[in-house]
Amino acid sequence: MHATVRPPDQQVASELHAVELRRQRALVDADLDVLDEIFDDTLVHTHAHGITHTKTQLLEHTASRRPYLAITRGELLIRLVGDVAVVTGQLTNLLRTPDGGERTLAGVATQVLRRHERDGWQFISFQMTPFAEQK
Repeated sequence: MHATVRPPDQQVASELHAVELRRQRALVDADLDVLDEIFDDTLVHTHAHGITHTKTQLLEHTASRRPYLAITRGELLIRLVGDVAVVTGQLTNLLRTPDGGERTLAGVATQVLRRHERDGWQFISFQMTPFAEQK
């Protein structure tokens, strides 16, 4: 039996928008407790430049570098398959560079979340593809 791909109802859409907003705030604030709560232990996080982090590595990266200065999202396309949500949409990060400067990175992110009965929605995968120069 195949699970049906469907759009979320209003409550599920609100829950997913809320957990994404928590993710953004926690990355900017380097709030490791919130990130630990909303990232599944199996998280695979692939940055725009191709480096892939586990949950532990991403938490360490966030704590030591504090790279996120601001995060904004465009409209999100949300699709559900059972208790899994696939969320796709534009993402713009204002980032702190290792030398103390700032840079903006924009692209499209695809996130996969799984709903746990006791823990709510948790991120299990993240992949950002930066916008390429249009010719």
